[in-house]
Amino acid sequence: MRHMQSTEVVKALAALAHPVRLEVFRALVVSGPAGLTPSVMQEGLGIPATTLSFHLKELAQAGLVSSERASRHLVYRAAYERMNGVLKYLTDNCCEGAACAVEAGHTACNC
Repeated sequence: MRHMQSTEVVKALAALAHPVRLEVFRALVVSGPAGLTPSVMQEGLGIPATTLSFHLKELAQAGLVSSERASRHLVYRAAYERMNGVLKYLTDNCCEGAACAVEAGHTACNC
């Protein structure tokens, strides 16, 4: 995993700083590598299609989700490597050289 720049981390955190986007991202993380289609997310989260589309675009621009066409459907997946990069950046840089309370083995999602 490459070291993320602060501008990339800020962009990712800004994307997650909206309740709907955080909820969508969380659903994608929970779904695992299989991902979710927009229709499943709409139904499960109760989000209108246009609203969901807008928020997925914001998450994708921040590099937190990817999409892939599978037959007639788009499947969205959480970008675990990017998420882990954000967590690593925060863990490495938040403590300004002092020991962090988070153990090194617990900074990444093992999804």
